[in-house]
Amino acid sequence: MKNIVIIPTYNERENIENMVRKVFSLPRDFHILAVDDNSPDGTADIIRQLQDEFAERLFLICRSGKLGLGTAYIEGFKWALARNYDYIFEMDADFSHNPKDLLRLHDVCMSGSADMSIGSRYVSGVNVVNWPMSRVLMSYCASKYVRFITRMNINDTTAGFVCYSRKVLHTIPLDDIRFKGYAFQIEMKFTAWKSGFRLTEVPIIFTDRKAGTSKMSGGIFNEAFWGVVVMKWKSFFKKYPV
Repeated sequence: MKNIVIIPTYNERENIENMVRKVFSLPRDFHILAVDDNSPDGTADIIRQLQDEFAERLFLICRSGKLGLGTAYIEGFKWALARNYDYIFEMDADFSHNPKDLLRLHDVCMSGSADMSIGSRYVSGVNVVNWPMSRVLMSYCASKYVRFITRMNINDTTAGFVCYSRKVLHTIPLDDIRFKGYAFQIEMKFTAWKSGFRLTEVPIIFTDRKAGTSKMSGGIFNEAFWGVVVMKWKSFFKKYPV
């Protein structure tokens, strides 16, 4: 089985080397594809140096600038599909997602019980560490709102820690995914669900970054809030691959 972890990066020089080494220390063979949006702090240079040590396991796509989280993942998905990876993961570079949990997400998909596994902050309570209460409430309520609008039985609809089996990404028309910010995560889950795939949540503990700065903004939140209504409305007139 070929497994690859896609990690979008922008100004993650304080985290990226530790993350790469942690993933490669796991007792399972994972490759990493970093998609860097021309980080001015030299993140891509650090990755290039690490490629000398981790040849054939660590890959890099450099883009011209900040083009959005969604487009970074779409580019990474296409790259991975073209190289016949069986399981394709999304994960942040900042250690808010514990790399050890890659194994748990992988196990669920490999067992055949799910086509897509989601590292969930909210499937067993609220498992978030070091976030201010205002942000916890915003994130939790956003997921409840999305669940209400879409009717998906997913507690953490905005989660960005995901394992896709190849057939999910091969089936979804990736060029039709419209959201570029964190709403991208909602649209991918919704499209997979509407396409008949089995989505399973795996409880994780989400820990806020200790190094670097968050990329969250009000514009990202607004895209998710209003975009979900539009996405749901359009779904009534859209034919999904099944």
